[in-house]
Order: sequence, then structure tokens, then C-alpha cells
Amino acid sequence: MNAMTAQAAADHSDDQNTAAFAFVQSLAAELSAGNIDLPSFPDVAIRVRMVLADENSTVDRIVRVISAEPILATRLLRMANSVALNPGGHQVSDLRTAVNRVGHNIVRSTAIAFAMEQIRRSASLTRIRPKLEELWEESTHVAAIACLLAKRFTPRNPDQALLTGMLHNVGKLYIQTRLVGHPQLFRDQESQQAIARDWHASIGTAILENWGLPEEICEAVRDHEDIMRTHRGAADLTDITTAAVILSQVAARADGLQPNLQELKAFRVLGLDNAASQQVIGEMQEEIAILRHALAGH
Repeated sequence: MNAMTAQAAADHSDDQNTAAFAFVQSLAAELSAGNIDLPSFPDVAIRVRMVLADENSTVDRIVRVISAEPILATRLLRMANSVALNPGGHQVSDLRTAVNRVGHNIVRSTAIAFAMEQIRRSASLTRIRPKLEELWEESTHVAAIACLLAKRFTPRNPDQALLTGMLHNVGKLYIQTRLVGHPQLFRDQESQQAIARDWHASIGTAILENWGLPEEICEAVRDHEDIMRTHRGAADLTDITTAAVILSQVAARADGLQPNLQELKAFRVLGLDNAASQQVIGEMQEEIAILRHALAGH
């Protein structure tokens, strides 16, 4: 490399570092000011979020809000009638019965799944659609595993685990949507990964706190990557989310290699070692596929 080429490379690196620093500063300012929310988030999803946050909301009021968006209403009916939530096969055709059957967490999950689809289809985010699709695929896989882990190995609410799994990487989604306005940084994959690693948990937690979601869900999104985390008592929602994320990653590995899972605290408190984890993932494949299919609304 000659002197001119070396200088050009150094200048490019400096520009990238400057762009990354400016972007991180903007994230910090938004986080500090509480101005953290997803762009292109549909109004109906916001209304569903608000009505569910109101302890005085009746089923009829929830149904009125959902009915305002036919696609969301149809998706909720499909969710209520899915094999995952309706093993008895008794079909429902009205929203009131559907809401009563699935409960608030599944209503939230369905509304968020609908909202995520609208975000992925947003014309302003066309450049990052492949990345948004990748994040959504990861979210649905983790959500399905978390739901089934909660159901099989804990007394925790599996619907809450499903919702948490869907939202565990919402901070990464936010960062991706903000990168669209930073074209120089948009091309710098290394900086993007570093920013997502350092910031997504704080941002995701702030988004969920703004949405008024339960503290336990916010804590799980904030702490699920802390594999050394300890606490007293039985497995909690954070343990379930941690284990679901790791099992999703293990299942995606083409080489079949996996960490020593029984050394991880989340797996120990769930009573899972490597052999049991492999067996569980194998047994749950059909259930995972059913849940992901239901979330996608197909």
C-alpha cells in the first residue's frame, strides 16, 4: 500500500469513526429525553397498547379497538383458532370470544406482530427490509421456544414468555430504522454490530417502558444477555428468555456445535443440560413451527 492509499484508508476510517460517534450521541440523546419509539408504528397497535394498559378496560372496549383494523381482527381470530392455542379444535368466529380465549398477552403479541409487518413493509425502510425480516424471523423463533420452555419447565405464563421473546431484540429493530438516515454508517457493518451490541438492550427496555409493559418483561429484555446473572428462587422470565435465545442460536448452527449449556445459570435453573436441550428442541420442532405460523398470520 502506497502512502496516498494508506492516507485515504486512514481518512475513511476516521470518517466512519466520526459517523459512529455522532450516531451513538444521537441515540444517547433520544434515550435521555425519552424519545424512543418505533417509526411507522400503526395507530391501531398504539390504541391496542393503550387500552390493554388501562386496568378499567372491558372486553367490549378492547374488541372495538381491534375491530377498527380488519387485518388485525382477522389475525387475532386466526391466532385464537390456531392449533397452538386451540388444541381442542373448537373454532370461534367472533372477536369477543377470541379475546376471552387468548388473553391480553396474546392480544398484545398479535397487535405487535401486525405492527412489525407494517414496519417491514414501510416504503421509507425498503433499504433495510432484509435486515428487518432477519430480525423478525429471529424474534418469532425465540418467542416460540420461550413459550414452550415456560409451558414445559416452569409455572410461568407461557403467553408472557411468547410476548417477551417477540420483543427481546426490539432495540436492534429501532437501531436499524435509525441507521437509514446515516448512509455512511449504514455501509459499515462492523460499527453497526458494535452499536447494536452496546445499545440495543437499553433502547429496547426504554421502548417497552414507554409502552407500559410489565416490569418483568422490561427486565428480561434488559438482562437476558447476562449469562452470569444470578437470583434466588425458581426460573424467571429472564432465565426463560436467555435460554430461548441461546437454544435458537444453537438450532441455527450448521456445524451442530453448542456451548456447555449446563454451565449456564439459566439452563441450570430450568433443569436443562446439553442432552435434555437437544431432545427438547427436537421434540418441539412441530410446536415451534405452529406458533411461528400463527404469529405470522398466514
